[in-house]
Amino acid sequence: MSEFKTDVIHRGDCIEVLRSLPDACVDMVFADPPYNLQLGGDLLRPDNSKVDAVDDDWDKFDSFAAYDAFTREWMTECRRVLKPEGSIWVIGSYHNVFRLGSAIQDLGFWVLNDIIWRKSNPMPNFKGTRFTNAHETLIWAARSRDQKRYTFNYDALKAFNEDVQMRSDWTLALCTGEERIKDADGKKAHPTQKPEGLLHRVLMAATRPGDVVLDPFFGTGTTGAAARRLGRHWIGIERDETYARVAEKRIKAVIPAAPEDLVVMGSKRAEVKVPFGALVEAGLLSPGDKLYCPRGDREARVRADGSLVAGELSGSIHKLGALFENAPACNGWTYWRFKTDQGLRSIDALRAEVRAGMQ
Repeated sequence: MSEFKTDVIHRGDCIEVLRSLPDACVDMVFADPPYNLQLGGDLLRPDNSKVDAVDDDWDKFDSFAAYDAFTREWMTECRRVLKPEGSIWVIGSYHNVFRLGSAIQDLGFWVLNDIIWRKSNPMPNFKGTRFTNAHETLIWAARSRDQKRYTFNYDALKAFNEDVQMRSDWTLALCTGEERIKDADGKKAHPTQKPEGLLHRVLMAATRPGDVVLDPFFGTGTTGAAARRLGRHWIGIERDETYARVAEKRIKAVIPAAPEDLVVMGSKRAEVKVPFGALVEAGLLSPGDKLYCPRGDREARVRADGSLVAGELSGSIHKLGALFENAPACNGWTYWRFKTDQGLRSIDALRAEVRAGMQ
């Protein structure tokens, strides 16, 4: 087995290269496999000019069975090289995404979401015989159903989306203008180049700085360019030398963001769990100390075991808070206050001190 390296493009067949990679070596896979469009002839505009469609040899398969066999082979290897807490993203159109989804589930991945990439500038249906194909689908899946943890930067995405929960429908433009890479003749260097904004969002959602992202169908290197800009490592696999050279030049020109600008907003769910009793153990509260409700008109005493007592009532900080308010539930951390020279202060501030010490 060859030495494992990142930030490199492997030339060759994706399955052969995947087999050379060690087990559990990447944090995420982003795959944009051949669509298997099965085109039956040229596509013409109303003025009889030819549409630059995907007619390359790499997108041609003898049958659906051949395509399915290829899909399952590369997906099997991708699952092997994923770390136990890793995830995979696969993108496709109506031509292939249902076959991709079936393979993902059959091979043991666990689907977390399907994302609709709604194209704000889709190509029209020139013949007028079908709806305009205005979207593609991304499937996001964990490595297995039993996987307890995977990276999902929920709070960061919410901040990215102006404090609104990120939805599973994303509106982004097709790759056009200066972003579209052209060859020496002014033609598209790659027929299905994805917008870097799409990869930016995927990487922000499911990776952290320093993670390793694998793209087995690297093309002109959109995944690598986005990864380099965002402080992630990448591995590309590409069998077409022309595409690989374009990708290398493109990625080399990317200016990475400063490390301090890549810190991912933390999530409450990811914080170290601190039991209330830890405040007593740390000496921040002592048995017999009094805690107060937000209005300050009712109080409870802290006991050595981390419970609270008020007259005949006793229980955890959450249970006693709920009893005080005659409510079905209560967040005791934000409910209870302790007395300071400046007035009442939330016990959540004491939890933050303990958590800082634990980290």
